[in-house]
Amino acid sequence: MIEPFTAPFMGRALAELVLLAVICGPVSVFVFVRRLSFVSDALTHTVFPGVVIGFLAGGIEGIVAGALIAGVVTAVVLTLLSRGGALSDDASTAVVLTAMFSIGVVLVSRRSSYTSDLTSFLFGRILTVTPRQIVETVVLAVVILGLLLTCARALVFRTFDPAGAAAAGFRIAGLDLLLNIIVALVVVAAVRAVGTILVVALLIVPAAAARMLTTRLSLMALVGTGLIILAAYGGLLASWTASVDHGIALTSASAVVLLLVLTYLLLLPLGVLQSRRNHGRTAPTAGRSPHELVG
Repeated sequence: MIEPFTAPFMGRALAELVLLAVICGPVSVFVFVRRLSFVSDALTHTVFPGVVIGFLAGGIEGIVAGALIAGVVTAVVLTLLSRGGALSDDASTAVVLTAMFSIGVVLVSRRSSYTSDLTSFLFGRILTVTPRQIVETVVLAVVILGLLLTCARALVFRTFDPAGAAAAGFRIAGLDLLLNIIVALVVVAAVRAVGTILVVALLIVPAAAARMLTTRLSLMALVGTGLIILAAYGGLLASWTASVDHGIALTSASAVVLLLVLTYLLLLPLGVLQSRRNHGRTAPTAGRSPHELVG
């Protein structure tokens, strides 16, 4: 009997997901506390035309470049629209999401292999990750973590006290743009492995589940990272077992996401209990400095 993770493609898939865990865990905390779930969902959809154009221009290796350009452009556009005030944040995000995603569908529908290409772009191919793709993810991870380590306290300050951050000399629009770009870079890092649809789960579920256990942002980041790694291992193993041992088709990326969601549901009673304990008391983040919250 073959051990699942002795197969090279399984080892590469696990390595890729561990790298994504290292960046998605911390970034998901900012998505959670800033309530940017819809923006994150929009970014995962708006990189879609970039993914398609990159693929058409350079094949599988062109996806990252196309997604990167589309992600950065979207981050800038969303920031400008939300700061301009012409539309509400939700409305401007919805307009950009639907427009960009529709462009991507139109582009990919012009190919003869429309169905298979669309499935690949939307749900990824984690089991076909190459060593080059892992190296590219490492580079993006270094950039993302570097930005977070440099600007984490400023981002937290802006999150919980935007007026105070502005008075302290921070450029609020610049910090908003920075966070949007960081989220876009995470999407770019994950898009080939888990697709433009499932990557949103890696940006939302980990912090939401970790919040059931702690209110400290640094611990939430660590717990969220650990949950993704556990879900990655368990999801890949479940997919292998279902497919090889039982002949049941179960995509690896979907299995990982389902385990993450299951973990959230299992932790939900703890969150309800904690909420009842805190009922009538001061909110956990009230009266605490950004330095304490980063922990």
